[in-house]
Amino acid sequence: MAAHLTGSRAHGPGAGPRAPERRNIRHRQTPSHVTTLFISDLHLDPESPGIARQFVAFLDGEARSADALYVLGDLFEVWLGDDDPDPAAREIVTALRRLTDSGVPCFVMHGNRDFLIGRRFCDETGARLIDDGTIVEVHGERVLLMHGDLLCTDDTSYQRLRRIVRNPIVKWTLAHLSLARRRALAARMREGSRMHTGNTAPEIMDVNAHAVAETFRESGVSTMIHGHTHRPAVHELVVDGDEVRRIVLGDWHTQGSVLAWSPAGFQLRSLPR
Repeated sequence: MAAHLTGSRAHGPGAGPRAPERRNIRHRQTPSHVTTLFISDLHLDPESPGIARQFVAFLDGEARSADALYVLGDLFEVWLGDDDPDPAAREIVTALRRLTDSGVPCFVMHGNRDFLIGRRFCDETGARLIDDGTIVEVHGERVLLMHGDLLCTDDTSYQRLRRIVRNPIVKWTLAHLSLARRRALAARMREGSRMHTGNTAPEIMDVNAHAVAETFRESGVSTMIHGHTHRPAVHELVVDGDEVRRIVLGDWHTQGSVLAWSPAGFQLRSLPR
């Protein structure tokens, strides 16, 4: 058994410890060479059809032989809601359904761009929505999965906006606006994001070392996987005398990026387009 959920949620720095509610997902019985795949930050957008073509090919190709696929946020550049009939979005929904129908479990986490993904999306794709901070067991090791934005605590204006838009009342209100109003609001938010990125020092938008250490302490794991920062790397760290590692997934803007983890070990690699 390559991977299954063992806990529901980690909470980000300062949220305080919480014993996870134990929840197991039993994957298929698989040969020892089968790999668990992790991706994030595809930012699928009709304006960048090359990313969608590569992702669909990935789902119909390499992912078909995986034990499970985890998407750790920002699958879409913007997700207006599960009721959006946009043909580009429907193509991705259909491709994900082909994957899950083939017997490969798919788990999706909200990112900062697609936090309106909901139950209908999961019903139509066969994917399961998991919390930011889920702990899974990967080939015998407990691993913390995050989108990664909660670790970027130096970016205080972003964290303030995140708290607002993730408020359940705000999310409910957004989901019940007309598609036209949601589309206009998303355009304004994207423009604001571009301005913020252009005016903020890169180190401010990266993870905070104290936040990383606190998250390792609270979760009790020795490996963390996240995206968001678009800085793929494997960071070996020491927290309270214990060796830990933080694996950062890459984005898909100019090429794909995947973490493939098998019983023999893991490999973070790019996927040429």
